[in-house]
Amino acid sequence: MPRAFSETERQDFLAAKHVAVLSVAAPDGRPPSAAPIWYDYTPDGVIRISTGANSRKARLIEAAGRVTLTVQREEPPYQYVIVEGTVVASQKPAPRQAREELAIRYLGTDGGRAFVDAMDGSDSVLLSIRPDRWITQDYSA
Repeated sequence: MPRAFSETERQDFLAAKHVAVLSVAAPDGRPPSAAPIWYDYTPDGVIRISTGANSRKARLIEAAGRVTLTVQREEPPYQYVIVEGTVVASQKPAPRQAREELAIRYLGTDGGRAFVDAMDGSDSVLLSIRPDRWITQDYSA
């Protein structure tokens, strides 16, 4: 039977490297937008993402002010955390240090820095999300 994560298990799961799927409402009659995205998470509960400042995703997030982030383990045993949250901060352009931290998390030190170097000059935004509701499921038992 599946069970919910404890708070510590949830924090450990989110601290591990996963690609998340970010969903945000689309008021233009289209279905909600959903896109894979890198994120970082700290035990104080803030989730940060960086994206193109002029992207549809960024515009929708700015308009909605809230998002859903799904983080999952795709291989058995399946596990996931869904975060429904409110955007509490937006920084344009995204600070280089924050962009590097996100990229290094996924690509390692050299790859992360090279990725950020290649993206220099492009408009970016760093969004901080405060979780309002958690939904977790662990099928490992």
